[in-house]
Amino acid sequence: MSTPDNTGIDGGFTDPVFDSQAIFTAVMRALSRPGTLVDLGARVKAPNALAPAAACILAALADYDTPVWLDESLRREADVVQWIGFQTGAVQVKAPAQARFAVCSPGADLPNLSEFALGTADYPDRSTTLIMVLDSLTAGAPLTLTGPGIETTATIRPKALTPTFFADWAINNALFPRGVDVLLVCGSEAIGLPRTTRIRSA
Repeated sequence: MSTPDNTGIDGGFTDPVFDSQAIFTAVMRALSRPGTLVDLGARVKAPNALAPAAACILAALADYDTPVWLDESLRREADVVQWIGFQTGAVQVKAPAQARFAVCSPGADLPNLSEFALGTADYPDRSTTLIMVLDSLTAGAPLTLTGPGIETTATIRPKALTPTFFADWAINNALFPRGVDVLLVCGSEAIGLPRTTRIRSA
């Protein structure tokens, strides 16, 4: 376990209103145009264990009313836990179903998507947005995306999603209007996968 230092409280937005709006706009663009690579920039300085894009998203969108789930490796990083708590005020939860935002590191054990909050028929927005940190968004095998927000098809190359994720994603599609939305991130970049997006091998 790492020892907390000033990294756990320093490194927030320089201009909280402007920066939060910019990140919100970028995230909405990613989710409304699946397959589009968006760059969230270097707007925060978070602990090294937390990818810059993940940190930006949490700093802009999480607050005291949006519980956050972290995978086990991130929960062991004291400076990450402290940074998120200080910058967002969000309560961290151990149960995926309680989370409005969740962060999973490369290689970490990802729960089945159905274990996260899926929303309800009346309130489908009461679901988890999962931030998956990957080794690359451009160096993996090509995947073809179809669905709302995509004119014909879109191609992405994330590295590396597991076979289990694809099986879970098909189930997630079938739950619409309920389901989990996913943001794939690496470095400062992100790709949105809303629950309506269908994925197949290119």
